[in-house]
Amino acid sequence: MTDTLCIISTKAPYDGQSAREALDAALVAASYDIPTALLLMGDGVYQIKTGQQPGQLPRKNLSAMFQALPLYGIETVYIDQSALAERGLNEADLQPPYTCLTEDQLATLIQQHPKVLSF
Repeated sequence: MTDTLCIISTKAPYDGQSAREALDAALVAASYDIPTALLLMGDGVYQIKTGQQPGQLPRKNLSAMFQALPLYGIETVYIDQSALAERGLNEADLQPPYTCLTEDQLATLIQQHPKVLSF
């Protein structure tokens, strides 16, 4: 079995560099043909919220990076369903492609990957 990588991103998109570093890690791993899953949990679910306007912040808009994921073989972003609910978000608030997962599905996803990085 090929080693696979699961990258878990838990920070809001413009709260420091953590979200950007998680995306960079996912893109780099995928560019080396390492099967990579990207999982957004906690405040990380805000990273694919539609309508982001970070213009006044000294940070790049992460939307373009998310749009590039399929070019690197990362076809979907996994989302913690309970994190959405806790933040008053629903699936209509997110930019596709994504798959919402329940707590049990999250555990299964993480267990399927021998390597896990958390940001």
